[in-house]
Amino acid sequence: MIDEEFKSIEIDGAIYKTRLTSQFEKRKEWIELAPGKVYAFIPGTIIDIHVKEGDKVKKGDILMLLEAMKMRNKVLSPTSGTVKMINVALKQVVAKNALLIEIEQDTFSVIN
Repeated sequence: MIDEEFKSIEIDGAIYKTRLTSQFEKRKEWIELAPGKVYAFIPGTIIDIHVKEGDKVKKGDILMLLEAMKMRNKVLSPTSGTVKMINVALKQVVAKNALLIEIEQDTFSVIN
């Protein structure tokens, strides 16, 4: 095989030579989401909201329940902070990746 067919890819600091599919090369690049923004991980209906704007939350607190395919999914806080904005309402149907809640991070949680 000709060396030009291989490309270098870095994974966790190690460099590998491999052939990449065109589908892999054309994929949408992954970007890290803002830690204070909570997005729907699945389409569904908001059936309960446990917080209101101005509430203090800790990482792992239940923010709301999202029902999808007759299953109730807990939406947890990814960080500690103050609920800045709730972008959904009860019984609202949301799409995957819809912005649900914005949390203003505590300064100490950014360091941790």
